[in-house]
Amino acid sequence: MKTKQALVIFSGGQDSTTCLFQAIAEYGTENVQAITFAYGQRHQIELERAAWIANDLHIKQTVLDLSLISAITHNALMDDAAAIETNAQNLPNTFVDGRNALFLLYAAIYAKSQNIHDIFIGVCEIDFSGYPDCRNMFIQSMNVTLNLAMAYDFVIHTPLMWLNKKETWALADKLGAFDYVREYTHTCYLGVDGGCHECPSCMLRERGLAEYLAEKL
Repeated sequence: MKTKQALVIFSGGQDSTTCLFQAIAEYGTENVQAITFAYGQRHQIELERAAWIANDLHIKQTVLDLSLISAITHNALMDDAAAIETNAQNLPNTFVDGRNALFLLYAAIYAKSQNIHDIFIGVCEIDFSGYPDCRNMFIQSMNVTLNLAMAYDFVIHTPLMWLNKKETWALADKLGAFDYVREYTHTCYLGVDGGCHECPSCMLRERGLAEYLAEKL
């Protein structure tokens, strides 16, 4: 019987690192790989964190360049000069059209080449900033599409789908990774080491942390 393996879509942020620890807990370090995407994000520091964490945890990491999407779409996450705002439909201009669809497609292609069926992604429908490609319905539809497209039985795992940020911190703690995630991961959209404390991503992370610490005490 073949040993089950997992591939984690890994950015070096709080959510994907928590998913990485979840996969390690379920499959074992030697059976987990990470795939990271460089797509022209303004917070390049997350790529450095991802590489450092993968090396520190002895996880094989593959980095793919998807920066070509900058030629066909514009958003504040890939434009250093753009202010981060939310439109009338409550969609932040940090939303990158098609990003998670691309991530899952390329992750699936790589996973199949490695005989991996299980893919982890740290999307969440509770604290999802209004991003449509973080919804459970999208993930389910993408799972079906990938299976049909490649005649291969993928299973997309979303351990954070129904957790708010406080609960995500609690999961990291349960996995024995609370201090690690708190100290080594990067979340800030502006790429400020340690966080700017003002962008939506920082505020969501810090509010969830404060709520969890208050409950833990």
